[in-house]
Amino acid sequence: MHLQALQKGYSLIELLVALSLVTTLMAWAVPTLSDVIHSVRVNTGTQALATSLALARSEAVKRNARVVMCKSAQGTACEPDAAWEQGWIVFHDLNSNGVVDAGEPVVHREAAMPPTLRMSGNTPVSHYVLYTPYGRTKQLSGAFQAGTFTVCAAAGKRVQARQVVINSVGRARVANAGLTQCV
Repeated sequence: MHLQALQKGYSLIELLVALSLVTTLMAWAVPTLSDVIHSVRVNTGTQALATSLALARSEAVKRNARVVMCKSAQGTACEPDAAWEQGWIVFHDLNSNGVVDAGEPVVHREAAMPPTLRMSGNTPVSHYVLYTPYGRTKQLSGAFQAGTFTVCAAAGKRVQARQVVINSVGRARVANAGLTQCV
């Protein structure tokens, strides 16, 4: 009777085939993972913006006074030259001048977003959003204020984007945006 010893393990060829399969799958999955990360960042930034707008609106109604949300990189005062992705504040505007003055409480501070994220508002909401005691948006001059914020991130060849749209009565809603370029 002739018994052969059982060999355990893999041959070099089997290991190379397995390694090439894993490498191929990783090359295919990594760009997709990158897209997912950018998409999550866009959604997180969009929700932070929409939540802050809802807070500003509810605070204006609750306090029966004007509440402003404005760009603020430092988190202490409105900074018109800052970008929305650098952060913003929501404050109770006691004297209705759109500026954080002594004694005016800052209700909320939002920190800067990830560096790959871009946020911009069209002309009516490019610097601030002001809510009246009725929950409506108005400009400092008293004119009608409605607008659209765009939140986007470039992810390889694709652009992930969402929009926060403020309607005529001050309510903010989130919508998908089809952009070809994120600026």
